[in-house]
Amino acid sequence: MFPFWNNYCCGGQTASYKTHQERKLTFLRRMRDHLETRIAALNAAIESIERQMNQEDTA
Repeated sequence: MFPFWNNYCCGGQTASYKTHQERKLTFLRRMRDHLETRIAALNAAIESIERQMNQEDTA
C-alpha cells in the first residue's frame, strides 16, 4: 500500500501538481483512519486487561 509519489500515469504523462497532492492527501487520510482503528483496538485490549487485573485485586 506504499505510495509512489513520483508515479506517472496515463502513458507516461505526468500528473498535475494538484492531482498529485490530492492523491497524497487521500493516501495519508486512509493511513490515519487505519491507524485510528488500530489504536482503538489497542485501547480496548488495554482496558480489558486493566479491568481483569482490578477484578483479581478485589477478589
